[in-house]
Amino acid sequence: MMQFAWQSYKRYAMGKNELRPLTKDGYEGNMFGGLSGATVIDSLDTLYLMELKEEFQEAKAWVGESFHLNVSGEASLFEVNIRYIGGLLSAFYLTGEEVFRIKAIRLGEKLLPAFNTPTGIPKGVVSFKSGNWGWATAGSSSILAEFGSLHLEFLHLTELSGNQVFAEKVRNIRKVLRKIEKPFGLYPNFLSPVSGNWVQHHVSVGGLGDSFYEYLIKSWLMSGKTDMEAKNMYYEALEAIETYLLNVSPGGLTYIAEWRGGILDHKMGHLACFSGGMIALGAEDAKEEKRAHYRELAAQITKTCHESYARSDTKLGPEAFWFNSGREAVATQLSESYYILRPEVVESYMYLWRQTHNPIYREWGWEVVLALEKYCRTEAGFSGIQDVYSSTPNHDNKQQSFFLAETLKYLYLLFSEDDLLSLEDWVFNTEAHPLPVNHSDSSGRAWGRH
Repeated sequence: MMQFAWQSYKRYAMGKNELRPLTKDGYEGNMFGGLSGATVIDSLDTLYLMELKEEFQEAKAWVGESFHLNVSGEASLFEVNIRYIGGLLSAFYLTGEEVFRIKAIRLGEKLLPAFNTPTGIPKGVVSFKSGNWGWATAGSSSILAEFGSLHLEFLHLTELSGNQVFAEKVRNIRKVLRKIEKPFGLYPNFLSPVSGNWVQHHVSVGGLGDSFYEYLIKSWLMSGKTDMEAKNMYYEALEAIETYLLNVSPGGLTYIAEWRGGILDHKMGHLACFSGGMIALGAEDAKEEKRAHYRELAAQITKTCHESYARSDTKLGPEAFWFNSGREAVATQLSESYYILRPEVVESYMYLWRQTHNPIYREWGWEVVLALEKYCRTEAGFSGIQDVYSSTPNHDNKQQSFFLAETLKYLYLLFSEDDLLSLEDWVFNTEAHPLPVNHSDSSGRAWGRH
């Protein structure tokens, strides 16, 4: 599947950000500020892991010869960080090839103007125009999942460059978040980079909030379990989530609802389905009396996400699903019934498999493989579908770069031995790019105990 996705991309869209398989052309999008080749950078580590040597060399050659950083558009800080910086860092750590390290650091430097705000909380959009250091206009707000998902990559940028500025930027974000008052211990999704205050009291473990929580537990693990601040923030946040957002439906399905100023929306987004894997990953370092509880909670949430797949005609899950009287784990409107090749459900299957070795997770993963082949494979690549509840769905004409970075990688790891990217030695960024755990006892300056 990876070979087919890559070869289709190479044939019809090489160098563009993503392949459009129905029209057989490439697509640049407006998220990356003029940067191109998102699919190349996102695929490097997957190609390498799968030992697709020829394809990896093609991708590496493109990075060396055609990946230009002299662009001047406006980009999503978050997307460039998780896809490009993450992909380049992983490629470097897996191969030691200097080209990846140099490009990662140079691109990292281009992201720094985003932090030029009164609080140091970065704006969501970074301008690549040189000398454009103006900060956010009052009234704009930054998104928790975006400014909260820089920590892993920026510590590695400091590690590989010797430049402390990257680590300082993310340490400051951590400091602001630690000190600010949190309603009921919950972290709202929007913060003003100008005032440093929460903008709305919306809380979600789905989009807008998701990877902030993931990066807390992963910062603890990546630091070789020395970053106590991250550990404490994670378990405190998880307790608040359990207290205020966790629900069990009448039909017995455990889910994490969304919170709007104290009122719950009984829906769960596909993006929130990463949380089963996250809670499993964090279970072993919880207080002794909570470990078994968290393992069970991870299994229950993952089972709910599987139900969202099982209850559709395609056996792929919708973008969001609700828990209303009688109808559970299904989307309620067409605008939430699409599947865009997202990885979060198979990501949780992979973590739960590694923790339990219960064969059900491989069975569930194989159901996804068959459904992708049946409904998402087209003549020229894989495409998302517009309605998971139709047995003849329309394709959306996009082969997302994260399909190659994440969905296929997590599926491959689910069916591999545990020592392929052992969770003792690697932490995945939120685009599934593996970053090494810092095992040195005399922890290097980037990792310093606070």
